Amino acid sequence: MESNSDNLRNIALLIDADNTQPKAIDPVLTVMAELGQVNIRRAYGNFAKGNLAKWDTITNRYGIRPQQQFDVSKGKNATDMAMTIDAIDLLNQGKVDGFGIMSSDSDFTPLVTRLRQDGIVVYGFGSAKTPQAFKSVCTRFIDIDQLLRTAAQEENAGANSAESVEADVELMELIGAAYKEAKRDDEGFAKVQQVGQIAGNRSSFDVRNYGFNSLSAMFRSLGNFKVERRDDGQLWVKRLR
Repeated sequence: MESNSDNLRNIALLIDADNTQPKAIDPVLTVMAELGQVNIRRAYGNFAKGNLAKWDTITNRYGIRPQQQFDVSKGKNATDMAMTIDAIDLLNQGKVDGFGIMSSDSDFTPLVTRLRQDGIVVYGFGSAKTPQAFKSVCTRFIDIDQLLRTAAQEENAGANSAESVEADVELMELIGAAYKEAKRDDEGFAKVQQVGQIAGNRSSFDVRNYGFNSLSAMFRSLGNFKVERRDDGQLWVKRLR
């Protein structure tokens, strides 16, 4: 995916093991590479529980540091508190340029809001059922179920599907509005990157939620947009109807 965050280097990935899928770690790390090196990798949960047994091999394979959190009392989530405290500690140390938060729990909404107030990029990774409040505060929110489906499709067929994008009215309205706001040349073309930035500023929009790896691939799949690459290497897009 096109990105303008190349200046970010030291990235932290904090994982709520109780509320995410361990098999999504590989594609998530691939996405996080857009921001820089994911040098801090921590997973939080009570790994003494049987439902977290799969994390044993995952943490070793991907160099993730497990942060054991015993259930101190019924109904209290020590995992959320530990993740939040660690994130604020990392923020205050001033050594982290971006965060990835793997969770479908809306309890992390205040944390993400606080991180972004300091100009920190935060990518959220969760299920499609993640509350909108959490999705909206993230710089980008990515549906890990769709991320896994796209990875499987690429492995099996090496092709993107445009059907879900064409059927998504909300997405089309967002992209259409972003295109209208973007600066266009005399022929009606706008820079793909600028359209994506405007859409991203208005929501936690990310093309990977619709089965694509880049903005250009998404636009090329749509019948009402034309994409062209110019001599300077930049991609431009024009709405045809």
